[in-house]
Amino acid sequence: MLSGKPVLNQSGPPEFVFRVFTNVPEFQALLFTLFLLLYLMILCGNTAIIWVVCTHSSLHTPMYFFLGSLSLLEICYTTDVVPLMLSNIVGIQKPISLAGCGTQMFFFLTLGGTDCFLLAIMAYDRYVAICHPLHYSLIMTRKLCLQMVLGSLNLALFLSLQLTALIFTLPFCGHHREINHFLCDVPPVLRLACADIHVHQAVLYVVGILVLTVPFLLIFISYVFIASTILRMHSAEGRQRAFSTCSSHLTVVLLQYGGCSLVYLRPRSSTSDDEDRQIALVYTFVTPLLNPLIYTLRNKDVKGALRNSIFRKTASHWS
Repeated sequence: MLSGKPVLNQSGPPEFVFRVFTNVPEFQALLFTLFLLLYLMILCGNTAIIWVVCTHSSLHTPMYFFLGSLSLLEICYTTDVVPLMLSNIVGIQKPISLAGCGTQMFFFLTLGGTDCFLLAIMAYDRYVAICHPLHYSLIMTRKLCLQMVLGSLNLALFLSLQLTALIFTLPFCGHHREINHFLCDVPPVLRLACADIHVHQAVLYVVGILVLTVPFLLIFISYVFIASTILRMHSAEGRQRAFSTCSSHLTVVLLQYGGCSLVYLRPRSSTSDDEDRQIALVYTFVTPLLNPLIYTLRNKDVKGALRNSIFRKTASHWS
């Protein structure tokens, strides 16, 4: 395998390259294989969740509608990043145009923002189910569920478009514009700008608060009421079932919000691109991979539906 620096077009529009993980061909092959396997596992796991939710009528409830939507988001989210990342691990690095970088950033921010909003919606769904079970079907109608998902997507689209457009009005320095990352994320691209970026950093913090802090506070408030209701339950089985459905969601929330907050809400003076790149690997690979595992292993309904599907497939194969 070849490795080396690309020759950028210095007279044309700005171009970027991503910093390599390693220049050692053997390690390049190992990383390529590892990330490809993780990507395929993410696709298979989340596709299985979507398929099970769509094909089993017992899972046609708001909770599993949101879970299927989350899995679809994870597939799109990783697909926006991983194929380009894999193409740059091996061989000579390929430049990415200014428009290409902006496009990737826009979809990355949109899908990531929708993911965060959707996790808050899932917390509200659990709040209504546990704290107001008698009114659950009246409140969480199919129309409201669809409106909340589309509303999350539209809000994320609006914020991402504003932030991406603001960043790419900046001039970028140097002929060799190397992004110390594996994707066109906001912090490393901002570091390449040869202009004052204080306003842009302030806007990034505001967007980070709207996308991360506000939904997380709503999730926290929901779980305060949920915990209070669970502790008042007389049935041990009811408490265990309520805790089981909530613990899966809480695990995903902590992984997603924890990693993103470390990248977008820490002061720039206390961070480095190398740290951001390592943390980004968590919410690019680990969280989307663990989502289907967490919800499958800790959820009896999903496990039962998967077992029934596998059993029916096996039975039809041998019949």
